[in-house]
Amino acid sequence: MLRGVATEKGKKVDEIFQVNAHFIEEEGYEPPQGSLQVISDDNDEAPPPRFQWTQSRWQLSEDPNDRKDGLWVWGLFKEPLYPFLLLQLQTDAIPVAGTEDDKIMPLQLYAQINHKRDEEEGVILEASDLKVRQTETIKADPFGAATVDLVEDVNIGTISVQPMTRSSKLASS
Repeated sequence: MLRGVATEKGKKVDEIFQVNAHFIEEEGYEPPQGSLQVISDDNDEAPPPRFQWTQSRWQLSEDPNDRKDGLWVWGLFKEPLYPFLLLQLQTDAIPVAGTEDDKIMPLQLYAQINHKRDEEEGVILEASDLKVRQTETIKADPFGAATVDLVEDVNIGTISVQPMTRSSKLASS
């Protein structure tokens, strides 16, 4: 869900987008990482989803804000622990519903999603804040000779990841 995102013409948009995607893991990396691929509808007549990305990246991670010794030592005894899934999506322009000429400009989205494994349910990803990184350049001295970029992550929505069960895939076929 995107909340209060400005369009090209200055309108604020609140909208829920649903996209079916597959987490593609790149083999040979530790921690596990990869990209997201949109699962297209089997119906050729269905229009493509309005929310699409041009680039994606996900990575399982220990605490990204505290990169000390880490949890890797647990990997010597059992499956390594990675309590977070870090997700980055670079979107295409998103057409605004109900208008022909307004759109949300491309965004660079970030999310830090709580990640855990359950013996019965498998991987569980909790709902998380969806953020966009904004950079502001300010003068660092009174003469304007030096500048500093201030980076701020601004919450613009929520991302929720639900597994597609085999039965839901069969039901949609």
